[in-house]
Amino acid sequence: MKLMAKKKKSDKDPEVHNELEGFNININEFGEIVTNFEVDRLNEFLDENVDDKKLRDREDLKGEEE
Repeated sequence: MKLMAKKKKSDKDPEVHNELEGFNININEFGEIVTNFEVDRLNEFLDENVDDKKLRDREDLKGEEE
């Protein structure tokens, strides 16, 4: 029988981007994602700060980036 090492929980909060300071996300007992930020605010942050490789080469979005 193979035993796996247990992960140690960190007492320290993870480092986050300044715009996401105070962001908290959990999964409740029903499997629903619960957060203290609005989904639209999260999506706006991700659109501005994360490169989506699936959309990178689309011709219809070329002019909207700049």
